[in-house]
Amino acid sequence: MLPGKIFGLFYMYGLMIAIGILACFCVLYLYGKKRKIEERFVDFLFYNAIASIAVGFFSAALFQAVYDYIEDPSQGFSLAGKFTFIGGLIGGVGCFLIIYFLFRKKYKARLVDVLSIAPCCILVAHAFGRVGCFFAGCCYGKPTDSFWGVQFPHLPYKVHPTQLYEATFLFVLFAICFILIWKKNFKHNMSLYLIAYGIFRFLIEYLRGDHRGELFGGISPSQFWSILMVALGIALIFLMEWALKRRAKELLALADATVLVEPTETENVTATENTAENTTENITENIAETTTPEADEKEVSADDTKTQEAEQ
Repeated sequence: MLPGKIFGLFYMYGLMIAIGILACFCVLYLYGKKRKIEERFVDFLFYNAIASIAVGFFSAALFQAVYDYIEDPSQGFSLAGKFTFIGGLIGGVGCFLIIYFLFRKKYKARLVDVLSIAPCCILVAHAFGRVGCFFAGCCYGKPTDSFWGVQFPHLPYKVHPTQLYEATFLFVLFAICFILIWKKNFKHNMSLYLIAYGIFRFLIEYLRGDHRGELFGGISPSQFWSILMVALGIALIFLMEWALKRRAKELLALADATVLVEPTETENVTATENTAENTTENITENIAETTTPEADEKEVSADDTKTQEAEQ
């Protein structure tokens, strides 16, 4: 654990988050190159992601503040120092979609073209973030006597390193999703992510020992959102099938339009060549017509005169 500053300059928590965000952008860049996504659209996704990440951090703090206030209003409402990932995910995704739908008409590519790589970007950033949580000593688990238990400086006992449990799961799920999209062009990565992470997060909440708030029925806020994530992941399977079919029709129509344009261009070239040939023929005919018999006789007379002078 390294909760303090490294060389008095930065925290490991912040460094891990920075590495995660950088890895997120690298994954998006590589996928855009491999699938030959419109470059302008990929640039737009970068800028959109930067704005969404900023909003996501604010949303993560806002959600946690709301949870704390609901549980104990006497403590007041404060945004200081506490975050919840799912709250940040909701705010970040919401911001991303708003910006996308505002500017999507400027680009040929569509969100459905890159939606399956989005979980990979989220997973790799989240995984490094959880490693940062371990260094910071937050998001820890319940007390344990097991040999893999970890004792953080601010705790008098060993606890489950739930940060590392989750980081391991996220890295594995990232590898699976990345291989599926890279090798198989799998289109349901988002559903896989929502269902898999939703189930995992719901279960690991039972091992968490830090305070995260509580909702109705004794479940944590994250467990509530995890249930919705699984439901959304299942619904998205059918929604993606519809979206992919619609996108395929759009691309087919675009291809047909391109095919129709090509013969027209060929016909224009042929017509231009015919026009040039006709013009040449007309010029030749005009020259022939302007050469009169009288002019021919004068040329012959001049030739005879030159011949006689030469003989003399």
